[in-house]
Amino acid sequence: MDSFDYVIVGAGTAGCVLASRLGEDAGASICVLEAGPSDWHPYIHLPAGFIKTFYNSSVNWCYSQEPGPWTAGRRIYAPRGKTLGGSSSINGHIYNRGQRQDFDTWAQLGNRGWGYADVLPYFKRLEQRIGDADATFRGRDGALAVTDIDWQDPLCEAFIVGAVSLGIPRNPDYNGALQEGVAYAQRTIHNGRRVSAATAFLHPAIKRGNVDVRTNAHATEIVFEGKRAVGVRYAKGGKGGGAIEVHARKEVILAGGSYNSPQLLQLSGVGPPALLQTLGIEVHHGLAGVGEGLQDHYAPRSVARVKNTKTINERARGISLAIEALKWATTRRGILAQSPTLVYCFWHSGETTESSDLQLTFTPASYKEGVQGQLEDEPGMTVASWQQRPESRGYVRCRSADPFAPPLIQTNYLAEELDRRVVVAGMRLARRLLSSAPLAHYHEREDFPGPDVQTDDEFLAAATQRATTTFHPGCTCRMGPANSSWAVVDDQLRVHGLQNLRVVDASIMPRMISANLNAATMMIADKASDLIRGRSAPEADQLVSRMTG
Repeated sequence: MDSFDYVIVGAGTAGCVLASRLGEDAGASICVLEAGPSDWHPYIHLPAGFIKTFYNSSVNWCYSQEPGPWTAGRRIYAPRGKTLGGSSSINGHIYNRGQRQDFDTWAQLGNRGWGYADVLPYFKRLEQRIGDADATFRGRDGALAVTDIDWQDPLCEAFIVGAVSLGIPRNPDYNGALQEGVAYAQRTIHNGRRVSAATAFLHPAIKRGNVDVRTNAHATEIVFEGKRAVGVRYAKGGKGGGAIEVHARKEVILAGGSYNSPQLLQLSGVGPPALLQTLGIEVHHGLAGVGEGLQDHYAPRSVARVKNTKTINERARGISLAIEALKWATTRRGILAQSPTLVYCFWHSGETTESSDLQLTFTPASYKEGVQGQLEDEPGMTVASWQQRPESRGYVRCRSADPFAPPLIQTNYLAEELDRRVVVAGMRLARRLLSSAPLAHYHEREDFPGPDVQTDDEFLAAATQRATTTFHPGCTCRMGPANSSWAVVDDQLRVHGLQNLRVVDASIMPRMISANLNAATMMIADKASDLIRGRSAPEADQLVSRMTG
């Protein structure tokens, strides 16, 4: 049986950062288990290739959610990365940290060291900001390249001018002092190629020689000696593969993400006792919060037909696509070098007293109804709108004791009344943005939800029929004090009641943040690396002094 200091389950966003940081200690040995293959696939590295990896089961778990009362009986698709880099290798490239309030709320829930002033140094340490930036908030020396859009489109500029005409200010940096406003998206694309957690962190770490990455290694069980985690059992090559066990001298660290980390805990006998007993899994350590509390952003996508200009719909087929491919090959520019979202807008629903609680995105493209990632034939533009901090919570649970069965995912979108009010407010704002005067030259007609939709009930019905995930699941192994019935890990990310076992990924978020989750997941892993090694946060004292002084 092989033995390492640390065994990390999952080479996704968090696992890549964590392996890189822990591997900086020359005397440390790290084993990373990844259920999927290496990130060799060319579509991973081509920014527009996300459309091709969206349903590609060789690099994607291709999960499906359970129908909910507010999804009209639909099983909403839930893609997750299954390759080196995880979801950072198949996502939409957006870099969005969230609001100061998000992290201050985490701290207020009893998590010491997780307020905004505490986590900001890690955001800075990770990034190589290319473009204008305030050094108080942005980093220049990290491994993660964060760039601005380098492709201008008249629809995007008209959308931004339209937002300003409605009283929403331009924001020079939504990852800086204030998130609120409208701006071109920042993304993890550099020189026309995706910058994933694997390319930025894991591959350089492998070259040091003390990080052993094992692909096609499906973790099936955490190995315990009493209450102490001592290793992980995995199947090489997936179902049917031989069982292999790897030992951890110091710690086992779960970094499988918000679906897979709670599933592995439950398979290993750690979770709600009643659930485990029902599934025939021996209860090793009862912990009620494992898998409970799932949150995600639920977004209706408002669509308008376009006139007087080309959209990505037309540029992405026939001779136009051939021209774009040649452009990318020779200059690394054009639509193939772009993220699917080009403009971000953060504003108020009027339904809460919090800071901006709506997030809206704009793209000069539209997608076929019910088929995410497949462009329509007609020219179109889209505004997706969602509630930043939903109240509704669901769960992730094992379906059986079979470690190869997909987890049961129930997000319970719109279960809370506030969430329903905010999603309606978001759709109303999306309509106002798409019909603003600066866009009138390009706006032919509203396609969805359609001009006949006018009342709150009609908007809500439209959201129920067609809204879908924005692929931001979190909060299934929540961080909180031991006396919280819902908490799974403490503020050091150690699993309550067990030894030498941590969870380090988006599942530890106690509450959903006002952002896509990739940036914050990297921050969690970076901070965890210091917690594991007993190191202080970089520049923490100076930053806190500046921000509070």
